[in-house]
Amino acid sequence: MKIKTGGVGKAAPHAEYIAREGEYAKRLESGEKLEYTEHGNMPAWAQHNPAEFWKAADLFERKNGSTYREFEIALPRELDEQQRIELLKDWVKQEIGDKHPYSLAIHNPKAMDGGEQPHAHLMFNERRRDGIARDPDQYFKRYNSKHPERGGAQKLNTGKDHATRKQEIKEIRNRWETMCNQHLERAGQSIRVNLKSLKDQGINRPPERKYLPSEARDPQKRAELTAFRHSHKNAQNRATATIDTKIGIDTTLARFEAYKRKQSELEQQHKAAEVEKGRKKRETAQTEQKNDKFSDRGMSR
Repeated sequence: MKIKTGGVGKAAPHAEYIAREGEYAKRLESGEKLEYTEHGNMPAWAQHNPAEFWKAADLFERKNGSTYREFEIALPRELDEQQRIELLKDWVKQEIGDKHPYSLAIHNPKAMDGGEQPHAHLMFNERRRDGIARDPDQYFKRYNSKHPERGGAQKLNTGKDHATRKQEIKEIRNRWETMCNQHLERAGQSIRVNLKSLKDQGINRPPERKYLPSEARDPQKRAELTAFRHSHKNAQNRATATIDTKIGIDTTLARFEAYKRKQSELEQQHKAAEVEKGRKKRETAQTEQKNDKFSDRGMSR
């Protein structure tokens, strides 16, 4: 998951990009699939045309302000198209609710390995709906806490320090991981997503390089990716073989130690039996010796 922000002048072009409209419509001619689009929480003047909202954000938001925030999310191939849509609808319901105007799109281009590469773009404006009717000009003005009807819609997520924002991003990623895995389980899939870094997962290997769409169409880049994945798979196999060998050695050593303990016990039992046998033999000899003495006395009389 990537979390991005867009400044003034970026909202309308990006909305066109995720909806594959305008100059971006031609991407659908190359085999890419636009699986789903949706928008919501728009003010009355943009309810039927969300592009008007994003154009107004670029036009009326203050110059150094942000016009949108975006979640760009890779989706599991293991979920089918309808399951992916249901997952994103639940995510929007949880994270956006009825608070912020948003536009959502699910793209599914061809991946470098020839399979699917489904991913979602959820862009939303951080100004919160409060039920007050505002025209485009007023909507993006500074919020007036004493007289909300005189100012713009309140903008959330402002005035936070870096540490707070970093923690919020971590929590967002954790919530996505939880929700995505719930949907995978519901779909009967055993695979699970993990948004932790390779280092945090205890995996010692370099991360897979991310390629630009233009690079993904390059046969040489595809070959590089295939070689990297084969190398990683071979390394995994070697690691597994090493672990299996170690387990085999450890098992053999454990069995040998158990065998030695058993032999030691048998030897001790044998020695104890020999000692007992010797003792009984001596007792028998002593008894016979006494009997012989009594017998000799009787004969002498």
